[in-house]
Amino acid sequence: MAKITKISKLLEPNFIKPIAITYEHEGVTKLWEAVISHDAVSILLYNATRDSFVLVKQFRPPVLNANKTDGYTYELCAGIIDKELSDKEIAREEVLEECGYDIPLESITKITSYYTSVGISGALQTLYYAEIDDRMIVNEGGGLEEENIEVIYLPLKEAKAFIFDESFQKTPGLIMAFYWFFDTKKK
Repeated sequence: MAKITKISKLLEPNFIKPIAITYEHEGVTKLWEAVISHDAVSILLYNATRDSFVLVKQFRPPVLNANKTDGYTYELCAGIIDKELSDKEIAREEVLEECGYDIPLESITKITSYYTSVGISGALQTLYYAEIDDRMIVNEGGGLEEENIEVIYLPLKEAKAFIFDESFQKTPGLIMAFYWFFDTKKK
């Protein structure tokens, strides 16, 4: 089991920038601590061959630190917007890298965009959907070496119970995506 061995100040961050925001609200000057972070994409993948959602199980050190769990979360395939590609192209790249599926760009549909971590960063996340099948698998997935990602197949018949099963650490975006799916795709 993973354990935290040290926590220190981040002096030269690569992906976030801690800031202090001074602002006026209703005539009162206030201060808010925040971070500037990248916007991101995520994608709900439904594998029709397996009648399952394709998720990633990923080790997240902040979850290990904050919640004293094993640090693993169940998430949608996702990635930060940090290159000169469209959001949809980044989503496609993430699916290939993290889950091992080569999906046509035109099969990816935008669901919506929303703000995440609003108390600390307010980053914009754009949620996509794609129906896939086993013929699209071209590699094992797993992401980059430092990501520690496992591809998970969650049977559709177990997904509603999974939403409320607190023994699995999961993101609000995953829960919202499941609700969208059951409301619009499988009634």
